[in-house]
Amino acid sequence: MKIFVFGSSVTSSYWNGAATYYRGIYKYLQKLGYRVTFAEPDIYRRQQNRDAGEIDYAEVIVYQATRDIDRMLALASDSDLVVKHSGVGADDELLEARVLECQTERTRVAFWDVDAPATLARVEENAGDPFRELISRYDFVFTYGGGTPIVEHYLRLGAQNCHPIYNGLDPEHHHPVAGDPKLACDLAFVGHRLPDREKRVEEFFLRAAELAPEMKFMLGGEGWGGKNLPDNVRWIGHVATHLHNVVNVSARMVLNINRESMARVGFSPPTRVFEAAGAGACMITDKWPGIEQFFEPGREILIASSAEEIVGHLQRLSAEECRSVGEAMRSRACREHTYELRVREVHRVLQAASAQSTVVGLTA
Repeated sequence: MKIFVFGSSVTSSYWNGAATYYRGIYKYLQKLGYRVTFAEPDIYRRQQNRDAGEIDYAEVIVYQATRDIDRMLALASDSDLVVKHSGVGADDELLEARVLECQTERTRVAFWDVDAPATLARVEENAGDPFRELISRYDFVFTYGGGTPIVEHYLRLGAQNCHPIYNGLDPEHHHPVAGDPKLACDLAFVGHRLPDREKRVEEFFLRAAELAPEMKFMLGGEGWGGKNLPDNVRWIGHVATHLHNVVNVSARMVLNINRESMARVGFSPPTRVFEAAGAGACMITDKWPGIEQFFEPGREILIASSAEEIVGHLQRLSAEECRSVGEAMRSRACREHTYELRVREVHRVLQAASAQSTVVGLTA
């Protein structure tokens, strides 16, 4: 099966939190025999900050926003499946409508939402949003997460189906490595500075640093350069994906802070959770619905509802206990949460639809 994908970027994680997800999904789809073409716009200096290494599982096309859309759609129309991801970053509303022009008896079209809470909030806040009327026309809706609430919401809006395909880990890339003494700290958080994350970073991470001035905190990600940080917080800038393992193992504990919309809806563990799991890091996460579906609180992952609880974990757990939590999380992730397993779910959905189409054709 030939798949043509419109996404933000598979080559670069620069201002692109979906990069790891794309790489895991399309790498393992290719291993199942799918032929993948990934089209990404040349925006936000991502091509100047590539960090994917060699990509041998997909043909990558870097196109010029708006100008090359007709050419990309012509190429896409020769595929069996066209995927429009949310948050491409350029021409999103245009692509949401125009990818449906590729739809034929042979070519199916999917909307794959990597930020469903934001997409659905956009539609609900604006009754005239053109995407609302397009949802029912897509053959498939896949989501990065969100669980039952997101599935039910999409179905209420007329989606033919909705399938959550959660983040995971790729054991070939997410694994324990030797730590770097230069990155040693008590708590590390890596995440770009975004409007619906910043307040939660202040409440959880920066407040924890203020409460524990004797400890060392490390902040990674773009956009924090102009932020007033406590003296015991070190900002290290953008962290390329190939450096995530060493950051995760160099910190005594690693923090996950979901964006406000993801935390509210739940069932949306971000890539950093599984990257930390693969490295065997001891993770503290903010509280959100559905954590128990992925990891056992207290044994495989630590949960905190406040900065005070974060500091409590930092003060309470010994190095040996941290290792025990990290090892338990890694074991669970490698057993149940790999991209190979996630992709099998996608494959089942596509194969079932193909089989149903064949039966309908034979009985017509």
